Amino acid sequence: MALHFSKDEFASRLELVKARMREEKLDVLLLFAQESMYWLTGYDSFGFCFFQTLVVKADGQLVLLTRSADLRQARLTSIIEDIRVWVDRTNADPAVDLKNLLMDLDLLGARIGVEYDTHGLTGRNARLLDNQLMSFGTVVDASYLISSLRLIKSPAEIEYVERAAALSDAALDAALALAKPEADEAEILAAMQGAVLAGGGDYPANEFILGSGAEALLCRYKAGRRKLDVVDQLTLEWAGVYAHYHAPMMRTIVIGKPNDRQKELYAACRDAIEAIEQVLVPGNTFGTVFDTHARIMDERGLARHRLNACGYSVGARFAPSWMEHQMFYQGNPEPILANMTLFVHMIIMDSDTGTAMTLGQTYLVTEEAPRSLTRHSLDMITAS
Repeated sequence: MALHFSKDEFASRLELVKARMREEKLDVLLLFAQESMYWLTGYDSFGFCFFQTLVVKADGQLVLLTRSADLRQARLTSIIEDIRVWVDRTNADPAVDLKNLLMDLDLLGARIGVEYDTHGLTGRNARLLDNQLMSFGTVVDASYLISSLRLIKSPAEIEYVERAAALSDAALDAALALAKPEADEAEILAAMQGAVLAGGGDYPANEFILGSGAEALLCRYKAGRRKLDVVDQLTLEWAGVYAHYHAPMMRTIVIGKPNDRQKELYAACRDAIEAIEQVLVPGNTFGTVFDTHARIMDERGLARHRLNACGYSVGARFAPSWMEHQMFYQGNPEPILANMTLFVHMIIMDSDTGTAMTLGQTYLVTEEAPRSLTRHSLDMITAS
């Protein structure tokens, strides 16, 4: 068995889930988010792109329904002992297999919580699920039951995020060694991802984002590579990853001498992130963080060039995104609490002048000041 956490830690997590289920009056919880299954049992797979679910009864009984390809995966990577397989076949409806499983578990008429808001449950599979459960029991949306518990990291989880952050630093070191005029984006990207893997890390839940020139204004990955010009800009967003725990960072590197607009945008990014460090403490909310970001950007006439969110909670995540559900956006009442790991990013994309500037890193919330998990400074990075 290849577990990243002790059985005692998994047992304590299950007790948290059982307590929350009692609060929500749930008889059973159907987990479809791979990160939920991973957090609760250690189960590690990308098979969630097909129908599979972890059944959690109110008494703590765990049963995984999955495909044959993931049977051994679950046995090796998780604490799950009861694994059932639905059979791939023409016109297969695994929701029927699930209903029969729930019947075997004496759950007819139960109050059933379902993780709907996840890429592990496609629209088609959700319709199949609802068709089978509508007359079986009372179905409620429990999409955020596990994710809300995962916001607060245990000491073991914090250790993994710190290891991920060290790999983020190694990736930036690799990029800085290559970033200069005529450098090939492909070589920079390969060096960054290679540093994470060579350091014992994992693939990220989404691709590293790398773009120069006009593509420096993008904050999503795209195919295609180019070589840097003598005067250029290179935006990087990446994450060190350890045991699926992510510690993202973001920087825009100025190739050549910074111009006045780049200096102006950098100053706004740094002032905003330093102001956020003052409010990234217990007693404030995720909305407070966004308001701080928006106030500084808007006072400088950058409302059109900023985004409508400035970061999010991070932890163990699976494709297609390393973002957790809680984000820094206007009005988000989610409280900031100690032992959260939060990625704060300042992203300014000035399409009028074609200028990009970004600054971002992961923090550990403490009872006092937040602790940045990178050894790199917030200073502007230039290369020539």
